[in-house]
Amino acid sequence: MARPFGDKHIFLAISLLVGGSAQAADPAPRHAILISIDGLAGFYLDDPRAPIRTLRQLAAEGAVCSQMKCSFPTVTWPNHTSLVTGVSPAVHGVLGNNVMERESGNELKLIGDSKLDKTDLVRALTIYDAAHAAGLTTAAISWPATRNAPTLTWTLPDVYTRELFERYATPGWYSELRESGVPVDFRGKWVDVDETMARCDWLSTQATVQVIERHRPNLILLHLLVCDSVQHKYGPRTPEAYWALSYADDRVCEILDAVARAGLASQTSIVIVSDHGFFAINKVILPNIALKQAGLLRAAGRDVIHKDAYVLSQGGAAAVYIADRTKAADLTPRLIELLGSLEGVAKVLKPDEFSALGQPTPPESPWAANLWLAAKEGYVFWHGVEGDQTVTDQIPAGAPNYRGMHGYLPDHRDMRGSLIISGHGTRAGVRLVEVSNLDVAPTLARLLGVPFPTAQGKVLEDALK
Repeated sequence: MARPFGDKHIFLAISLLVGGSAQAADPAPRHAILISIDGLAGFYLDDPRAPIRTLRQLAAEGAVCSQMKCSFPTVTWPNHTSLVTGVSPAVHGVLGNNVMERESGNELKLIGDSKLDKTDLVRALTIYDAAHAAGLTTAAISWPATRNAPTLTWTLPDVYTRELFERYATPGWYSELRESGVPVDFRGKWVDVDETMARCDWLSTQATVQVIERHRPNLILLHLLVCDSVQHKYGPRTPEAYWALSYADDRVCEILDAVARAGLASQTSIVIVSDHGFFAINKVILPNIALKQAGLLRAAGRDVIHKDAYVLSQGGAAAVYIADRTKAADLTPRLIELLGSLEGVAKVLKPDEFSALGQPTPPESPWAANLWLAAKEGYVFWHGVEGDQTVTDQIPAGAPNYRGMHGYLPDHRDMRGSLIISGHGTRAGVRLVEVSNLDVAPTLARLLGVPFPTAQGKVLEDALK
C-alpha cells in the first residue's frame, strides 16, 4: 500500500537526524512508564464510587488533572497518537479510528494496525522516537499505531489476530515471553471480545512486568482496554464500569510492584492517561439514510452502489466525504442544510473550523473530511445504509449494541480524559485545573531528559520538581 502522506515523512527523518546525536541531559538512569487506561473519563477521578485506590494514591503523591482536553474526534487512535507526539491529528496524520480512501472510495480501518506500519501512518516525531534517538531503550505494549515501529526496542503491537500479533512483535521477546509462561499466543483469540478483553489486559500487564524485571526499558507505553470495552457495552457509571475501573487499577498496582522489585522505584516516573471520556447513549443517527433519500447515495441492502457523498461514523462525531472533489462547492451547502437538520446533530463543522478542531482540510490530507458532524449527548452516529429511518432508538442492522460512546466534541466535561503524573521528578499534591493531551509527550521528554522540539503542547512545569 502506498504511503498516504508521501514526502511529509521526510519531516520524521529530519527530526530523528537532528536528535540522533542527543544524549539524556542527566547521566543518571531515568525511566518512565506511560499507561493509557482507555476510556478512563476524568470524572471518575472525582467519583467516590470509583474503586481506584492505586490511582488515587499516585494522584496524592504527584499531580492530577480530571479535565484533560482530548483531540477531536475523541476516539482511541487519534488520541493515542496525540499523546505520544504532542501534536494534533492535523499534524500527526491519524485522523480517526477509520477514514475513507478518496482514490478507492472505500473505508480504511486504522484501528487494529492491520494495514499500515507506523512509518506509513504517523508523520510526526513521537516520544519513543526521541528517546531512541537519545540512546534510550523503549517498549510498547498494545499501543496504537506502532506496527513495525523501528524505534521500539520491544513491542507487542495493537493488532487483532494471532498471525499479525506474532509477525509484528519483537521476535526474540515474543519467544522469551512464551517461554516464561506469558500466553502470548492467546492474544488473537481474546482481543476485541467484551468477555475476554480483561484477559488481554492481564496478558499485556504480564508482558510489561516481564520487560521491567528482565530488560528495564527507559520508556514503556502500555494501553489497557477493558474500561473502554465494558463502558461501550453497559454505559458509564454502571456497576460493570466500576468493576472495569477496579480491574484496571489492579493492573497498575501490579506494574508498580514490578518496578519496586526491579529496584527502579526511585528512578521511575509514572504517567497515567486516558484518551477520552464517555456518554450514555439511547438513540442512533443514520445520516447515510438521509443521503439515500436525497438521491446522493444508492444502496442495495447493506452495500453502497454509488455515492456522491458518504458519512463515516466516529461514534459521537462523523466525517462527511464528498466523493468527487469537483462537486464539493455545489454539494457542501446542500449537505450542511440536509445533515444539520437531522435530529440529534448538534453542529455541522465546516472547513474553516477544522483548524480549531485540530483536523486537516482536504487539500492538506487525502483522508480529510469535507465536513464534520457532532452529535448531541445521548445520540451516536452509524454509517449504515439499510432501512428508511434517519434516527432510531433500536440497534440498526450491522451496528454494535452499545450503551456508551465517545467521539464527541472535546469541550464537554464528560469527554475529558484523566492525567496523573507521579514518581521520579514530580511534585506531590498538585491539582492541575485543565491541560491538553498535547502536553503529555513534552512533559515525558522533560522527565526523561531528552530533546523534543516538535510538540505543540507544553511541558507541565507545575507538576515537576
